[in-house]
Amino acid sequence: MGLPKDDAALLSARWSEGVLLKRDVFSTVERGRFRSDSGEVEAVLRRLDQVPLWSFALARHLFARERRALALARDLDVGPKLLWAGKRVLVRGFIDGVALHLARPHGDLAYFRSAKQALRRLHRAGICHNDLAKEQNWLRGNDGRAYLTDFQLAACFKTRSRLFRIAAYEDLRHLLKHKRSYAPDALTPSERKILARKSVVARVWLMTGKKVYQAITRGLFNFTDREGGGRRLVNDAPVLIELIRKHPDVRDTAIVAFADRRVGVGLYAFVEADQTALEKQLRSELSSAKGVKPPEHIQVVHALPRDGAGRPRTEILQLVAMNQIDLIEPLMRNAADRAFLRDILEQRKNLRDRFNFETADMDSPSH
Repeated sequence: MGLPKDDAALLSARWSEGVLLKRDVFSTVERGRFRSDSGEVEAVLRRLDQVPLWSFALARHLFARERRALALARDLDVGPKLLWAGKRVLVRGFIDGVALHLARPHGDLAYFRSAKQALRRLHRAGICHNDLAKEQNWLRGNDGRAYLTDFQLAACFKTRSRLFRIAAYEDLRHLLKHKRSYAPDALTPSERKILARKSVVARVWLMTGKKVYQAITRGLFNFTDREGGGRRLVNDAPVLIELIRKHPDVRDTAIVAFADRRVGVGLYAFVEADQTALEKQLRSELSSAKGVKPPEHIQVVHALPRDGAGRPRTEILQLVAMNQIDLIEPLMRNAADRAFLRDILEQRKNLRDRFNFETADMDSPSH
């Protein structure tokens, strides 16, 4: 399904392709550069031309909801600015930051104050997001503030009707669930009451609609995890990790998902071992294993980045796999972290879908 002439003409003249962020049956999302009237800016593009015919009607509906919400929220500074919107293409500003599940703002009270303020501004404009249970729809900007993204399910209200109040309440309740995960001691008594009291609509949804929704999204659309890896990350990755760890020269491994223009979703295995030549041997062994497809990329590293508890820092590895190199710097804790990561970056495998404006500093962060 191609693009309308006006959409295609604008992309040809003003869009510079960068990194694929996501592709599913509802849209393709890319990060790149957009030549606006005031100059070239970093941006994110959503396009519908690669959506299958059977899901196009729903995809177009979601596209229209996002376009309207972003237009109304343009000057609120709570999410990406709408830069341009056509019939099947939407360009929004890029927010310099990472998703909540990657940022992991433990004890960051300023972040959650900012998030509550962002919700207030959004609701005062008559907009309810309706999809804030997902951590990937909350961003932590490099300025420390909270931003919202992915407005495909957003609803815009002209009056503060009962339906608006219920939707706004649920937006707030979902924010407080995230606060409970990352800063539980900071919850106020009133916030704890909100967490304990779901709206009637939410209770009915949990008992009925959510089960149908999960059956459709997990069974038909293969949406099974928050990182977007679908069935491959949920089902294949654990099997692959077990097979890789059986090799006597492997100390540990971590597998993350990344968007791929050829296969939709790819898997990237980071293997902790001393012998870089081990990659070919592992690929051969995994290719001969039955019932599971080997990862698109296997990279042998001398050591995996780890947190204070010794767990692999998959949030960093995820950004490496996705070529979101410039977003890694805020997650670095010290110079040793940067030096440690440089070795991984210099040998990374996913070079097909890189930023066409990536800099040497991004490849080898030392600042």
